Amino acid sequence: MSEALDGLADEVAQLAERVSDALFGAVRAQLRDDDADAAKELERRLARVRRSLAKAEALLRGQSE
Repeated sequence: MSEALDGLADEVAQLAERVSDALFGAVRAQLRDDDADAAKELERRLARVRRSLAKAEALLRGQSE
């Protein structure tokens, strides 16, 4: 079961990376666009998702020990 959890944790980590990339994209868009409010809200949501994924990864890795 430990290998399965490690594999799932790796997948969650990859998702967190993709969300981080999207977060940086939102920040770049915020800097160049006039619609700063929408970009700022997207940035907040993506940051929350990234934190949640990081917590999920940590929990999965902790359970696999």
